Parts: sequence; C-alpha cells; structure tokens
Amino acid sequence: MAAEEKTSDYQKVTFRDRMSTVDNEGKRVWVFPQMPKGKLYNYRRVVAYTLLAFFYLAPHLKIKGEQLVFLNFLERKFVLFGNTFYPQDFHLLVLAFITLLVFIILFTVVYGRIFCGWTCPQTVFLEFLYRPIEYLIDGNRRKQQVLAQQPMNLEKITKRLLKHGIYLAISFGTIITFWSYLIGYPNVLANMSGWPGSNFSSLLVVLAFTAAHYYVFAWFREQVCSLVCPYGRLQGVMLDQNSIVVAYDYVRGEPRGRGRNEDKGDCIDCKRCVDVCPTGIDIRNGTQLECINCTACIDACNSVMYAVNKPKGLIRYASERSISESKKHVLNTRAIAYSVVLVILLAVVSYSFMNRGDVETTIIRAQGTLFQEYGADAYSNLYNLQMVNKTSDAVQMELKLLTPDGEIKLMGDELNLEVGKVAKRNLLIILPKNTLSQSNTHLVIGVYEDGELLEEIKSTFVGPNSLDNE
Repeated sequence: MAAEEKTSDYQKVTFRDRMSTVDNEGKRVWVFPQMPKGKLYNYRRVVAYTLLAFFYLAPHLKIKGEQLVFLNFLERKFVLFGNTFYPQDFHLLVLAFITLLVFIILFTVVYGRIFCGWTCPQTVFLEFLYRPIEYLIDGNRRKQQVLAQQPMNLEKITKRLLKHGIYLAISFGTIITFWSYLIGYPNVLANMSGWPGSNFSSLLVVLAFTAAHYYVFAWFREQVCSLVCPYGRLQGVMLDQNSIVVAYDYVRGEPRGRGRNEDKGDCIDCKRCVDVCPTGIDIRNGTQLECINCTACIDACNSVMYAVNKPKGLIRYASERSISESKKHVLNTRAIAYSVVLVILLAVVSYSFMNRGDVETTIIRAQGTLFQEYGADAYSNLYNLQMVNKTSDAVQMELKLLTPDGEIKLMGDELNLEVGKVAKRNLLIILPKNTLSQSNTHLVIGVYEDGELLEEIKSTFVGPNSLDNE
C-alpha cells in the first residue's frame, strides 16, 4: 500500500515542458557535466577505445592484400574483412539493410537507447576523445564553469587556443581517416602530397568536412542527440512500459530528502546524477528525449548509495513496469522472444555472407533455342554463361559436366577472370543420344578453379519428346 501511495504522489508531479539545454528565452544552456567514474563507465571506456582504435587503424590494416574496410562507392567495390563485394552482391546488402532496420526497431523496443550510450559515434567521439581533453585542459566541472564566466585573460586565451587547436587536429585526422575508407590510404597520401599547389579542390573538401566535424564536437555537442538524430526522435514511439532503459526507482527513492525516518525515500537529493549527465537532464523525471542511456547517472548514484550505506540500484537498467510493480527481474517473456528473433536474424545474415562464393556462376539455357543434332549420335543445347570474380586476384576457371556423361564446349576465350569483372560466354552441352531417356535430362556442372571444385550448378538438357535409342 505504501508503494502504491508513493507511485501515485510521484506521478502527480508536473515535469518540465522544454529541453534541458534551452532556457525560458530559447537560448542555449551550456552543459558542464562532471567526469563520470565507476564500473559501468570503465566498461564503456573499454568499448569506446576499442571502437576508436579500430576506426583509426582499419585503413592501415590489410587482409588478402586488401584494406580491412574499403567502401569505394565510385567503383562500386566494397571490402569488409577480406571479403570483396560488388554490385552482383546487391541482394546481400538489401538483406543486411532490412535486418538492420528490424534489429534497430526490436532492439530499441526491448533495450532502449543502449546503442546511443555505448557505441554511437557521436557519444564515443565526444565523451571519450573530446571531453577528456577538455577535462585535462580546463579542469573539472566547477573549474570549467568558472573559466566560462571569467573575462578573457591570458589564462583563458591560452587554454582556449590549446584546446581548440587539439580539437582541430583531431577533426582533421578523423576526416583524413574517413576519406581513407572511401578511396584508400595510398590514394589519400597521393592527393595530400600536392597540397596546396595541386589537388586544391580535394583540400577544400577536406577542410570543409574538418570544420563541420569540429563544429559538431566543439560546440553543437549534445544538441545532435536532442535535435538532429532521427533515432532519438523515434525512441518516443518505440519505447513502452516493458522497455529496459536507464531508470530511476521512484518507488524506492521518493519522497526525496536527507534523513533516516520512514517518511523519506532513499534519494537524498544530492543531484550527483544531474551533475554527470552529458545532456543536462534529471533522470529522476523519468524517460526523456535527451537521455542516451550512457549510465553515468547509475555510477554516480551507486557511489552515493555506498557512501550513505544504502543498497545500490536506485538508478539502474529497468523497465517502468518492473519499477512500478517492485519487481527485480528485468527480462520478460517479450524481451526474451525479441532477443531470440534478433539472434536468428543475425545468424541468417552471417550465414549468407559467410557462404558467399568467391566466384559467382550463372548458367541458363538460351531462351528460344531448341536442341540440335551434333553429329550422328549426339544432341546439343546452347547455354548462356555468366561468371563474376569477387576475389582480389585474377583466377582461371574451368567447367566440367559431372552428370550425365557428356561434353562442354566453350565458345570464345578461356575463362580467365579479372578482379571484379563479369565474364560472359556461350557454351554448348553435348550429350550422346544413348544417354537420353526423356525429353528433360537433369545436368550437374562442376565449376573448378585450378583443379579444385568450387561449386556444382544444376540445369536441364532438352531433347526430343520421343527418343529412339535402339
């Protein structure tokens, strides 16, 4: 009964009706978050620096002679971890895109915006690259606030020039790295070698993107998540009472205030959760548009609960229903079912990519053609052959008729396939009359590379409707 009364009183509170980073006059309110500390922040730091290391090193690493990740949209060539994809693999990309959409929807419905707080590039770059530099140069939250308010003097000018100079250097390096994903690092070096005398247009493009990147992380910052990002906007329509988010346990925490009597909840209203929030919200007001589920408030609150000798988890990963019903378990039947669907989707896509052949072969009987006599004791069918080399090296291919006994005659040059090229040929399949017992005969054609069987292709051979092989 007491829990129900607390819930009712908490729900009667009128919360804010404007963004936390905008004042009553519509002006920007700058956020000075305290640097987070705690177990979850350490986990996030491992994830973030792993992602940053991968981003900056991937253009310099090679597998099978190719860049680890290469996205050449102009030449329509894409390399992912040693696997090269061409326009012929468009069906795989469509499958991956559909899976990604379904994954985003289901994942958000169940787990909220964990992606935003843990792996989103905006969060990773801002919280683990740009803000640490700010803490190092400008100091902690309080020192940053004092520095922002004081008049421009030698100390402030020095710190501003140093900080923003480093920001610009990082932005420039980031854009160069991103450019390397598109045209390859050797080509980037070749373009840069002539600056500014030659390749001036590419220099202007790089500088423009550098300025945009610098603007986002030096000034716009958390506004990207609140105002620009469509994923943040969609969150409101995808979350429900069963979604697992970073949430404040108002049943346990209300009413707020210091004291040990029964009329007070566990929240001592220290506002540490507000101080560390990178988007400037108060998580105690419930799930909000700006919340990116970064868990900084969880670490801050847990440290306070430990200091006042109260159980941790006043702010934790939980659903609205689990809090209102005072249930400790997080996953429900729907969450488990959706998670199974996500695993199956990922397994299907992974299987499709892993079983993608290095050479794609298509053999189709030529339309509008009939069987022809080939000598006195055989029939022939005409087929269209198309082969695509998806590897990073030229390959020599060979076709053999596995069943039934017969012969393949290739028209034109040998099947020497260049990298990423499509080879088209016509071929005749010749079967002896004494092997044909019906008008449609099933064929199995072997595709070989350097004597090694890569795949078997099935087709049909059309013969006369009435066969006399006596």
